[in-house]
Amino acid sequence: MALSQQGNPGLTYAELLEQQVAQAEMQRVANEQNIEVPKVNFYPSRNPHPHKARKKDMRQAYRLLRPAKRHPLNPLRWVWGLKHRYNKQSHVCVVDGCDCEKLIQHDNLYERITDEENGRSLYEMYWRNPITGEPQAFIAKEKVTGGRSMRGTYCPEHLHLYHLLCKWEEEEERERRDNPSSVRDRVRRGVSTVAIPASIVKKKDEDPQFLKKYEPFFAELEKDSKRHSGINILHYSNPVTGLNDVTMVVFDLRIFQHELEQMEASAADAFQQMLQGQAQMVPAPVSAVPVEPQQVDEVVAGGQL
Repeated sequence: MALSQQGNPGLTYAELLEQQVAQAEMQRVANEQNIEVPKVNFYPSRNPHPHKARKKDMRQAYRLLRPAKRHPLNPLRWVWGLKHRYNKQSHVCVVDGCDCEKLIQHDNLYERITDEENGRSLYEMYWRNPITGEPQAFIAKEKVTGGRSMRGTYCPEHLHLYHLLCKWEEEEERERRDNPSSVRDRVRRGVSTVAIPASIVKKKDEDPQFLKKYEPFFAELEKDSKRHSGINILHYSNPVTGLNDVTMVVFDLRIFQHELEQMEASAADAFQQMLQGQAQMVPAPVSAVPVEPQQVDEVVAGGQL
């Protein structure tokens, strides 16, 4: 049985894979650039009750995402604005002090960690201004999802856990709204729900109808282009209308072969390390000590005497 089926239903198998990808990418950058990167030790709940399991996962996420504070005996702990240890710059993680600017400059790990449901990366959801689309650092809050805004941010692993926490809280709020007692409370306060026909609010679709069948193909391309450098999707907009006129998909075989060679080399190195480890565990054979014939004659003669 899958782990997500044993406990929190919101923590699906895809989200567990996202967490594994985040840890693998952070470890890869640490090995390539000798950068100290943190590892979030999050252990999903195995409680068979879904609601209790989600509550336990949310409490653990809040504990892991809480900004690090100075020691109570440190005098700076009680100075206004200096209570938190890593509340200095917008590119420093408020939990572990990781320099996120180096991670972005080397290989944008926020772009490699994506949400399996909508296909968007952490960089698109949290590191871009939702209005202008310009790059903007994510700012953490003192109480994780609320409270005073800080000057620091979250590293990719902590930001992915924050993303999961927000999704779990949305599920909690959705269940609370669907509860009949919550509906009665809203009616008691004078709030009612009005159904609007979808035909009124439906947005006009500019794409031709025969292109609908290619939407799953382009959705897979969007996902793979964020993981592999050999897939590029180029959009050419009309300078007059601003609409997208031409879309091109480029597959670079040279980059694919280079990535395949790197994967094979890493697999071969891991296999060689495993063989070396097994060779060290096998005990060395005991070699026999050669005995000269003269010593054998002396032993026999001594036995006869």
